[in-house]
Amino acid sequence: MKHLVTIIILTGLFFSCTSEKEKNPFLIQKQSIGLLSDSTQVKDLDLIFAKDSIVKPSIKGDEFTGQNNDFDIYTSGGEKLLSLTPSQALDSTAVIESVRILSEKYKTEKNISTLSTFKDINEAYKISSINNLINSIVISVNEINASFTIDKKELPANLRFDMTINIDPVQIPDAAKIKYFIIHW
Repeated sequence: MKHLVTIIILTGLFFSCTSEKEKNPFLIQKQSIGLLSDSTQVKDLDLIFAKDSIVKPSIKGDEFTGQNNDFDIYTSGGEKLLSLTPSQALDSTAVIESVRILSEKYKTEKNISTLSTFKDINEAYKISSINNLINSIVISVNEINASFTIDKKELPANLRFDMTINIDPVQIPDAAKIKYFIIHW
């Protein structure tokens, strides 16, 4: 009986370790990005990105100084991968509330990355909204909690300068490139 219990426990441990190792570190899903999840705390970043470099925000002693509170993640070779924003500054137990995707290595389950175009996004997901900003438009996709930013230089001239225009998806060129995108939790 003892051997059976031991075998069951070891089998469970083996399968839990195997599934964790097989997790794609670059897969973007609604509640996770690789090993990051919507419940990841700041204190966990060193473990999750052990092979990468983490540039932590400088601590000035006052979270209201207007300083950037983001954690930037780089490969050991210097390529910037992600920029992580915690829910609270200067709190190691704060969860990560948004992740700015900067590397083309990261892809959604429908193969959308920073190398994708508006056409790719539009074909893969239902567009929830389009916000017209000064120098860019932000395309929201609620299905994956994402906001895709496209520079207005990618748009026709008649859409670039008037922020009051409601931009419809059919007005955005298929070839418009993503500048970056953010996953919000």
